[in-house]
Amino acid sequence: MAQTQKSSVPLPAFEHTPIENIPAICQTVRASFLTHKTRPLEFRLKQLRKLYWGLKDNTDLIYEACSKDLGKPFFETYAGELGWCMNDCIFMQNNLAKWAADEAAPDIPLTNKFLGPKIRKDPIGAVLIIGAFNFPIQLSIGPLIGAIAAGCTAVLKPSESSPHTAAVMQKIVSEYLDPSCYIVAQGAVPETTALLEEKWDKIFYTGSANVGTIIAKKAAETLTPVALELGGRNPAIVTKHADPRLAARRLLWAKTYNAGQVCVSQNYVLIEEDMVEPLLREIKTAYAEFYPEGIRKSKDYGRIVNQRQFQRLKKMLDETKGKIVLGGTMDEDDLFIEPTFVLVDSPEDSLVKDESFGPFIPILPVKNLDEAIKIANEVHATPLGLYPFGSKAEMEKVLSQTRSGGASLNDGFFHASIPTLAFGGVGDSGQGAYRGKASYDVFTHRRSVTNTPAWLESMLSVRYPPFTDKKHKQYQNMSAMKPNFDREGNAIGWGGWFLSLLGFKSVAAVVVAVAIRLYLQRRAKL
Repeated sequence: MAQTQKSSVPLPAFEHTPIENIPAICQTVRASFLTHKTRPLEFRLKQLRKLYWGLKDNTDLIYEACSKDLGKPFFETYAGELGWCMNDCIFMQNNLAKWAADEAAPDIPLTNKFLGPKIRKDPIGAVLIIGAFNFPIQLSIGPLIGAIAAGCTAVLKPSESSPHTAAVMQKIVSEYLDPSCYIVAQGAVPETTALLEEKWDKIFYTGSANVGTIIAKKAAETLTPVALELGGRNPAIVTKHADPRLAARRLLWAKTYNAGQVCVSQNYVLIEEDMVEPLLREIKTAYAEFYPEGIRKSKDYGRIVNQRQFQRLKKMLDETKGKIVLGGTMDEDDLFIEPTFVLVDSPEDSLVKDESFGPFIPILPVKNLDEAIKIANEVHATPLGLYPFGSKAEMEKVLSQTRSGGASLNDGFFHASIPTLAFGGVGDSGQGAYRGKASYDVFTHRRSVTNTPAWLESMLSVRYPPFTDKKHKQYQNMSAMKPNFDREGNAIGWGGWFLSLLGFKSVAAVVVAVAIRLYLQRRAKL
């Protein structure tokens, strides 16, 4: 494993939750939600604050656990795990009152204003959160923060592939949060299957598309909504107008971060033929700058999570028809795989058509940007991320002719490293988004509410039978909007639209609307 930067600290043991206990666990969080104890803002704020201190107090355990599970450098653990989630707790509690407040419903016609339409923010209920191994804290505690802020109860199922970190999370949740509302369940496929047999108000899953499909099918049986954060065969595109040094440094950073076990890092690079040699030359330079004593000895490079993933990656590299131009060293005993750059000649190569989720960077030369866009859309039409390098015009062309969950222009997954920027996939790279306010929204139901005053009854009589011609005409006059376009679909402009409104009834309506608006503004000031 990579060298640690502190002395080892004793870690709690990882233990599977007995399957027979899972129904009772689920019933506990469901019953707690129905007591409404999580709805008051003060309860949510206190839980967020306690979770912050749970993370802070267990900093050393988190560093040690991430090092043991993934050989993760302490810098990466803080930047992408611990500091990220601690900041998120503070960000949530600072903004929660504003987000949770009722909103005035937008674009409501004048005739409906008297009903006081508004949007109420309700917690969606008891939720199941299934985390992933590669960022075990961020991808488990991160969604949990959103669930707490929204007023939900939750069962958290961390990945068993990061057992040390999963055990630390269980310690934190059980010791710092309300045990009737937030519970960690541990285990692998049997335990996860048992959890999916229970009824949830929402399931939040981060992981592979294959497992995401299974979860979505199971959730569909009970019409349970899901948020899926899945992987993607993410393309990077380097045009002849790109800066090869910047592209090399930024793509190398993105692929060595967490030893390439990042769902949003580039899976392959499409590069204009004239840029292949300059890019490779700069990659070798950047490689030497990042790891001056060699990457094997560096404490700043992680390890593959387990032998199963190591063997999967080795098989992918064995099957490629490409040429290794840099890297390729492996050591299964140490779960070490060196960042490996491979020059390939087909989008059907094993390293391009499948997601590696490891430190491989296949490079596929193309004739021009049009060919790159075509291949990117054919390999995976809806990747999780997209990373074009080139001129401003080229960036706009790529964005306008592709789809992706997110994009970082002239960089590697920077958009995914901003904790307050909504993050999510599209199509088969996922559905739903979280992070920042989106983490609150994903566990919140926006409930439309109106309140009809008694004094409106005379005006509402138009909706009651019998439906006479007079009522029909009256309702049309009350509700019909005037088009600002002609029969050919051409806009006629606001001037023409306003002229079409001229007439006694329309002028009267304008006068009444202005008078009511002034009255309401005056009341609001009092």
